[in-house]
Amino acid sequence: MAKLKLARFQQAPVTSGLLALNVLIWLGQISPLGYMFTNSFFFAPLFAPWEPWRMLTAGFVHDWSGPLHILLNSYAIWIFGRILEPLLGPVRFLAMYLTSIVGGSVAVMWLSDPQVPVVGASGALFGLMGAYFIVVRSRGGNATQIFTLIAINFGLGLFVSGISWEGHLGGLVTGLAIAGIYSQTRAREKRLQQIFGVFLVWGVLYGLTMLKISTWM
Repeated sequence: MAKLKLARFQQAPVTSGLLALNVLIWLGQISPLGYMFTNSFFFAPLFAPWEPWRMLTAGFVHDWSGPLHILLNSYAIWIFGRILEPLLGPVRFLAMYLTSIVGGSVAVMWLSDPQVPVVGASGALFGLMGAYFIVVRSRGGNATQIFTLIAINFGLGLFVSGISWEGHLGGLVTGLAIAGIYSQTRAREKRLQQIFGVFLVWGVLYGLTMLKISTWM
């Protein structure tokens, strides 16, 4: 049993590392100096012109009022991460995870109140769910279950206050895009096309960010 559990961690080292980082930061958030972690990492759209790194760091802080937020996100990320990381490889998995966080932040910029802060790894999680949907479809599997799961979780964000459905949507679309690129460029001879495709997604996110910022000036 111990060897089996260790093997699971070895097969998904990036997933394990990301979860450990999330937990360490959350522990910092609930410490006596926790406000320093939260205030340094959360994202609100109005911060984008001056502190753009928050578009990424917000994905590593969570609600500090209780453990439910980080527990739910961590469990779901572990479920999908240990499936996707061995399939994609650690580098491509990490690229998709981080890009989905930024994609969620871009959607928040466009669709939500620019003064309202957001935190959490939900954008990355929805990106993983979108990627899993693409993987199942590309392999000829039945994607009804994952589609239903995505729909239910996204729907909750529309009707439950305090949930950033905008971040969920942005992460989902980004994860679908990245996974779609991976799916179409799996052959070794298409590796450069794959890299170009990922950079293209980042270029689109950058363009959307700058376009939104220009409307505030």
